[in-house]
Amino acid sequence: MTGLPDLFPGFAERRVKTAGGLMFLRTGGSGPPLLLLHGYPQSHACWHKIAPELAQHFTLVVPDLRGYGSSTAPAGDAEHKTYSKRAMAEDCLAIMHALGHARFIVAGHDRGGRVAYRLALDHPDAVRALVPVDILPTAEVWRRMGADSAVKSYHWSFLAQPHPMPETLIGRDPVFYLEHTLKSWAKPRNLSPFLPEALVHYRALLKAPERVHAVCEDYRAGATIDRQLDEADLAGGRQITCPTFLLWGSDYIGKGSAEPRDVWRPWCRTPAEGEQIDSGHFLAEENPRAMLAALLPFLNAHRDAA
Repeated sequence: MTGLPDLFPGFAERRVKTAGGLMFLRTGGSGPPLLLLHGYPQSHACWHKIAPELAQHFTLVVPDLRGYGSSTAPAGDAEHKTYSKRAMAEDCLAIMHALGHARFIVAGHDRGGRVAYRLALDHPDAVRALVPVDILPTAEVWRRMGADSAVKSYHWSFLAQPHPMPETLIGRDPVFYLEHTLKSWAKPRNLSPFLPEALVHYRALLKAPERVHAVCEDYRAGATIDRQLDEADLAGGRQITCPTFLLWGSDYIGKGSAEPRDVWRPWCRTPAEGEQIDSGHFLAEENPRAMLAALLPFLNAHRDAA
């Protein structure tokens, strides 16, 4: 997508060819490489408030995931492998290798967090440290989904419905759906955490039919292939081996019935550290100062991990 506001002044704009197509990304800063992965229903723009500070310590790589933002949005497939987190992780690995980064730290919010931990599971030699932001593992979400969580997280089952039902309904009023989603997951229950320029990016995502299809395929993968891969790893004793730091919002998964560090314990060889931030789901935009204060000590401690 072209003509969108540039929220990363001084950052370079790149496009890298991967198996998934042409991936759009921003790069900036200096120091060890740090890959930042956005979630749904957003794009790379979600990192704009914390990127300037992080760029003083790290070389940032900030892509749009497959199907999101300005990256290629391929059609889905019957088994939903095209939008599996394994496939998206392969895109990210290809991006980092193309930029000359063999090992790196990865932080991911929401769907990007699922790509990030799949990257750590599938390519442990590449990931120095991992930061999942405001998520629990996909298999755990499905396993723990009861009446309350099914209502609160209705989008998991709605977006996973067969094509073209969710695409058609969202397409009738994409801006309403986008803004309802952002407001319902943010702590103030309004759009105040989001800059108008960032909202231009997010509205554009769901105004594009091929990207609405892509995000639905992302969730269809979450209900099928992603969950299957997670369950197989857990049953086989395969764990995340790198240092892991969890961040979560007080008014999103922080209101769940389980302590996030406890939920992640079986998934990590070394118990994950973590911190709750006073925020809804969108930590980097709702409370960037608190997020940076929690995140930077962990990142700096692992910037030169072997």
